[in-house]
Amino acid sequence: MLRVLAVDDEGPALDELAYLLRQDTRIEHVATAKDGVTALQDMVQMIATGERLDGVFLDVRMPGLDGLDLARLIGGFPAPPKLVFVTAHEDCAVQAFELEAVDYLLKPVAAARLAETVRRLEAVATSGARPAAEDIIPVELGGRTRFVTMKSVWFAEAKGDYVRLHTGDGSYLVRMSLAALERRWSDSGFLRIHRSTLVAVRHVTELRQESGRTLVQVGTETLPVSRRHTRHVRETLIRQLRTPHPLLLNPRPPPSALVRGPAFARRGPPCPPAAHRGGGPVSASGPGSMG
Repeated sequence: MLRVLAVDDEGPALDELAYLLRQDTRIEHVATAKDGVTALQDMVQMIATGERLDGVFLDVRMPGLDGLDLARLIGGFPAPPKLVFVTAHEDCAVQAFELEAVDYLLKPVAAARLAETVRRLEAVATSGARPAAEDIIPVELGGRTRFVTMKSVWFAEAKGDYVRLHTGDGSYLVRMSLAALERRWSDSGFLRIHRSTLVAVRHVTELRQESGRTLVQVGTETLPVSRRHTRHVRETLIRQLRTPHPLLLNPRPPPSALVRGPAFARRGPPCPPAAHRGGGPVSASGPGSMG
């Protein structure tokens, strides 16, 4: 999940942006700053304490240190967060993208347009993250902290506002939604088989049908596949399994026919209009503004 900073010298605009960002389930934390200098100080403090910052939503026109100047300073950080500009001015889009901005939003920002920007930010931010196979979830157990690796998890089960992680040596309750965990691990071989169940494909050893129900064997557990997910689960397992023989799903197969086996990344000049830079006008308000 993303951790972001929103910067705007206009209080109502900053409050509205922060509110919309906090409604997005892909965003874990939203910090705010009312000017560029404060934002820079906050970011330096985050770096000093090891706090992660994935993205900065910047207004362009601010007194003192404006958004473009701040973006240039951010670009000099060892691991700079990604930039998104949020402004009422269209004429700085070219400079913004020269600074490798993820997006350029025009005020007032629509929720749907912001959601698309967050999707882009998430894709760019996670592409440079450590491999998900190394992901570790800390679990508190009576004063002790157990570190559960993603690779050890057989399946995850929704329990209200919590998720229970099932492994070969026990199960552990963590406070997060199954949807958030699915987003976090979907590119690492985890598959939704039921609205309340997410399984690790690497631990699936059997797929079968009994009395009209589709079941998967995960570790030592037999789990039901919902009718809604059956086709997708079957196709995904067939595609991902790496076994000597194709995976077959047969009604009431004899034991010998069951498929078993191991598991099926200095301040610049005022912004000129884009047309004055040798090109046509830049459209920055639509979903396709980034190409």
